[in-house]
Amino acid sequence: MTVTETATDREAITATMQLYIDGASKGDADKLREGFHDSAWMYGAVGDQRFDMPISQMIEIVGEHPLDADGAFQARITSIEQVGDAATVTLEEEGCWGNVAFTDFFNLQKIDGAWKIVNKSFAHTGGEMPAG
Repeated sequence: MTVTETATDREAITATMQLYIDGASKGDADKLREGFHDSAWMYGAVGDQRFDMPISQMIEIVGEHPLDADGAFQARITSIEQVGDAATVTLEEEGCWGNVAFTDFFNLQKIDGAWKIVNKSFAHTGGEMPAG
């Protein structure tokens, strides 16, 4: 199978990921809802605590506790792979809620001409979650 990617699709995938980055960092639920498919789920753990949930619950959490709590948040896309209407994106996040870091893996699907995040899984790669 060959990777088929167009500049237009890559730009659209990147724009969808920017909705996630901007929405999660600032707690902007509207941007997050625009980037995610309504039925998307998130999976991951911090220590022994699982964070497996419908994306609507994740949106509620970051709406109340934006990732960029103190101006230290940084996110960068490290890879985009696309074949037809399916894509995966790897995102490195640092400075979440101060000092927490994650590596995120997103699955995207082009649905009715628009790229939507259909799944997020993450690995906790550093820092301590804030109390409360």
